[in-house]
Amino acid sequence: MVTDKRFGLLHHPKIPESQQLAQETETGLLALGVSVWRASAWEEAEVLQAAYESDLLITFGGDGTIVRAARVTAGQNLPILGVNLGRLGFLAELQPWEVSDRLEALVNGQYWLEERMMLHADLRRDQRVIQSFEALNDVVVSRGRVGRVVRLDTYIDGQYLKTYVADGVIVSTPTGSTAYSLAAGGPILDPQLFNILLTPVAPHLAVARALVLPTTVHVHLEVSTEYEATLTVDGQVDVPLNDGDAVIVRASPNVCHFVRMGERNYFYRTLLERLR
Repeated sequence: MVTDKRFGLLHHPKIPESQQLAQETETGLLALGVSVWRASAWEEAEVLQAAYESDLLITFGGDGTIVRAARVTAGQNLPILGVNLGRLGFLAELQPWEVSDRLEALVNGQYWLEERMMLHADLRRDQRVIQSFEALNDVVVSRGRVGRVVRLDTYIDGQYLKTYVADGVIVSTPTGSTAYSLAAGGPILDPQLFNILLTPVAPHLAVARALVLPTTVHVHLEVSTEYEATLTVDGQVDVPLNDGDAVIVRASPNVCHFVRMGERNYFYRTLLERLR
């Protein structure tokens, strides 16, 4: 059987089992007539270049590998199938022992796509945008290496909300609601919702906790600190922030598509299993 499909396989460079399973999957897909390329998920430039004109990505690692793949390929509408080799596996669809039995169904398109919203963040310094980012989980503005709180003047669509005196503020998607935001006391949102979640981290004398916002808003966080602060995107990209810098977060025009081969109501069962 020969197809015109092209799949990418992303392995975790620090997990030997990941590389071995990616090699075995490549062999299986080639036997089904699929064109295959394989790379380390950490080689982001190589992945971005190879992902063009691909039909699907399979990641072999934990949730972080899936998040990295989604962030790097944002805007390409490239479906992602996650194989769980990590600890939690909130985002993964298959366990390692299931992969070989599912390849033919995957090649034949026997799956459904789950749509997840993403975030777009601009870092503004001296009234100009100096860097922009895409995120699947969250955008965090927090204190840096020195253990002092930061002051974050927070605006929603230009309207002043409050100044958080805290370790930081998390702006997350529903997908990210089970990540850092959950650890900071935020609520769990159904991942297929389209909302923005604002969660302060260890706020001082703050009555308002997490806020669930519509996707139409812009969240503006202005940094006031005597020390270094940090912008963190999906827990994978860190950028030092200066006093007076601003981070503006909004819903991205891009969405992530996860390949699902099971029931559509899987999330709550998986949630209970992972949090047990």
